[in-house]
Amino acid sequence: MFLDAIRSMPVSADAAKAAAGIERWQKATGEVSSDHRRLLDEILAHPNGQKLVEGITGCSPFLASVMAREPRLTLDLLTNGPDAVWADVLSPLDTRPEGDAEAKRALRKARMRASLVIAVADITDTWELPRLTASLSNTAEACIRYALSFALLELNSRGRLDLPDPNHPEQGSGLFVIGMGKLGALELNYSSDIDLIVFYDPEEVPTSRPDRLAQDMVRMTQRWVDLLHDRTADGFAFRTDLRLRPDPASTAPAISIPAAEYYYETAGQNWERAAMIKARIVAGDPECGARFFDFLQKFVWRRSLDFWTIRDIHSIKRQINAHRGGASIAIEGHDVKVGRGGIREIEFFTQTQQLIWGGRNPGLRVRGTCDALSALADSGHITPDAAGELQAAYTFLRTLEHRLQMVADQQTQLMPTGDGIDQIARFMGYAETEEFSQRLLQTLQTVEKHYAELFEDEPDLSVQGLGNLVFTGADADQGTLQTLSAMGFHAPERVDSAVRGWHHGRMPATRSNRARQLLTEFMPALLQALGNTADPDEAFGNFDHFLHGLPAGVQLFSLIQTHPHLLELIAEICGSAPWLGQHMRRRPAVLDAVISAEFFEALPSRDAQAEALHTLLAQAGDMQDTLDLARRNASDLTFQTGVQLLRCSASANEASPALSAMADLTTEAMAEAVSTAFSERHGYLPGSKPGESGIAVIAYGKWASQQLTPGSDLDMVVLYDSPAVTAESTGAKPLAASTYAARLTQRLVTALTTETESGRLFEIDLRLRPDGEKGALATHMDGFEHYHRNTAWTWEHLALVRARFVCGPSAIAHRFEAARLETLTTARNRDALAKEVRSMRERMAKTFPGKSAWDTKHRRGGMVDAAFIAQFLVLAYANAIPALAEPRDTAGIAKAAAAAGTIGETDARLLADAESFWLNLQAMLRLTGADTDPARLERQAAQAAIARSVGLQEFSEVG
Repeated sequence: MFLDAIRSMPVSADAAKAAAGIERWQKATGEVSSDHRRLLDEILAHPNGQKLVEGITGCSPFLASVMAREPRLTLDLLTNGPDAVWADVLSPLDTRPEGDAEAKRALRKARMRASLVIAVADITDTWELPRLTASLSNTAEACIRYALSFALLELNSRGRLDLPDPNHPEQGSGLFVIGMGKLGALELNYSSDIDLIVFYDPEEVPTSRPDRLAQDMVRMTQRWVDLLHDRTADGFAFRTDLRLRPDPASTAPAISIPAAEYYYETAGQNWERAAMIKARIVAGDPECGARFFDFLQKFVWRRSLDFWTIRDIHSIKRQINAHRGGASIAIEGHDVKVGRGGIREIEFFTQTQQLIWGGRNPGLRVRGTCDALSALADSGHITPDAAGELQAAYTFLRTLEHRLQMVADQQTQLMPTGDGIDQIARFMGYAETEEFSQRLLQTLQTVEKHYAELFEDEPDLSVQGLGNLVFTGADADQGTLQTLSAMGFHAPERVDSAVRGWHHGRMPATRSNRARQLLTEFMPALLQALGNTADPDEAFGNFDHFLHGLPAGVQLFSLIQTHPHLLELIAEICGSAPWLGQHMRRRPAVLDAVISAEFFEALPSRDAQAEALHTLLAQAGDMQDTLDLARRNASDLTFQTGVQLLRCSASANEASPALSAMADLTTEAMAEAVSTAFSERHGYLPGSKPGESGIAVIAYGKWASQQLTPGSDLDMVVLYDSPAVTAESTGAKPLAASTYAARLTQRLVTALTTETESGRLFEIDLRLRPDGEKGALATHMDGFEHYHRNTAWTWEHLALVRARFVCGPSAIAHRFEAARLETLTTARNRDALAKEVRSMRERMAKTFPGKSAWDTKHRRGGMVDAAFIAQFLVLAYANAIPALAEPRDTAGIAKAAAAAGTIGETDARLLADAESFWLNLQAMLRLTGADTDPARLERQAAQAAIARSVGLQEFSEVG
């Protein structure tokens, strides 16, 4: 009798539950027959019988319920033992079902019967762990094949498939199922989900509707999975997980082989290679599956591994925070699977070594964890002692895992708390809880020691003091979500999902293996940097947007890896300055400049910029080179200036002259380049010197007053001179002077505004030229002088206050300055002028009322009002005080007016302070994006940056 040979048994943890369970079993057995009742009495009278049944029913409500539902099987099992009954356990699957209900009942009955037999074989120590897990795996496989056959036949009966042999529906179906993880390795745990991937070959599936094949495969997959997964009155058969398939967020439940091969060849990740070590075909067309499996083996096993691949394999482990050196491990509430020292660490320990060495040593290509440990020891990659200790730990922890799951048939690996520890200790066969706890603690510490030592020379990828950052596998790691929350993210699930998407290569920046490997290396530091911003979720969203806009990632990620401090800057930009983020996304190479020593030093002077630009453009081989180099130079300085403004290491009063000088020098270089190219075909204007541009650029607005902020447009007027408008140029294809100047102006504007890979230099506004948009693009110098003497409106004279010569023929420079001075120093009736300026301002206020209180330009008391006051002073008093016409900016004019006694010192300081305040505020509103989206002012990051830019502690003080 089986009871005579029992070697171990559980101790009842609850006498009341045990008595209730036995009573239910007795009642169910008695309803079968009197012979069965007599056999039951014999079992309970046996010295081991009562103890075993009490141990089962007192520790596991689930097993007690199965005993009551399967009284005959229970009697046979306890009388003859697991070996004798196993052959008939899955008999419910022997007949073909008539419909869904019958199929589901058969699946659930087969699984329940197997659960009882395997549990008794386990807790009585009749079967060793490999046989237990293989039996669980074989049960799952039989159920999968049963459900798949049912769905295939159903599709066949509808005429959507033409199966070669309906008596063996899987044969020749062109569809197959790969079991992953523990199922694939024949190591399934007691109440485990089953991880599956469903593939089909479009060339092999015998379908009459190839146009609907993909839909049919998906629906059929969902059909047979539901047969296993759905919960009915009989419970469920197996919880099924299809998320280990390629990029599950964007692929169907059934994947065609061509699509799968493309994914694994281009975007397959090393953690997926590790998962595939255990993969095995568990159902479907065996020949079709075998051909694809040959391909998968090439994906998993590589004869040579480059440095980055090895580091990425190591990073699979190092994303879990292994605290080295005797950190405490809890017993109560500990997760024996993914917790420190748990089953997952043994598996990672084994699989990473298999991946590194298995490409060259086929002997390491084994699925089972304990078998793989033996193979690693035999090949000298780990010591025999390490292999033995980890195998013993694996056996103990898997046995404990089974006991935890047998209690209520739940997929749990969490140790109970309080009295629950006593109960699980009894279920494990320990009379004393302390003895059990010491064994568990010792086991966890042993695993942790080997696990940590394996990569002890590798840098940790966890976040110091916070915990896990794991983005491998199909499921979100709960410890990772907790870590993200602790870092400040309010939507950790969104962050986790996005990072997983990055690793799946869904965008150009992470499409290559090396890019993903580099990203993995600095992921913890990146998330920590984003978490340290004022609004981590917004910063992360902006960084995600930045990544999606990159054409490639390796170069940038390599730069970050060698210069980790860049992460702090990138995070700050993503958190506070979306304008800089857009700039960075359009041209990631701007980050190269950040690593230079002078990036955070004082912004370069005009002379320094001129020398650097001259040296740079000397490298140009042609016109296109000149344009690209100038754009890159301007892009780098704009980014540097924006960063310094963001960090308040430079004020707008310091940044604006640098940006304005850059605009001057770039415009001059572009004018020279386009003029040289233009002259090769059309020659030079009469009166121009060879090599001299025939046009002159006059700056207006903030450019003229050298108050540009990042992203400012350039207001310009273009002038030219010639003996007569009808005079022709000297080239092979001469043009009339007016046509020549207009076309050359258009070439210059195109050079400054065209978008290329290096970005766009500026937006250009030519509407301040004489007669505005109705006027010619380029104005003859005679016409310009005549217009301002006789025709120009007062507002155009106000605009002329700021106007400044930038580049072009020196003769035009002299005439322009003379015309400007003549216009500004003309005697005017001050009262009439004041009335006209007020009227102009009122009309402007109606046309541009200001989008909000944060409209720094048009709001009352804003930049327009400050500028109008200063420009009025020039037009009103320059006739008597010509020195007023020299400054272009409001502060300079106010200072000159105060020196002349026209206004008081206090008023001059107010004007200067107002201009400085508005410039700093406008620059930061631009950087934070609040100038175009006032809603951003609700964000903490924008508020902090804006307050800081104007020298205030609190945002509430700014308004």
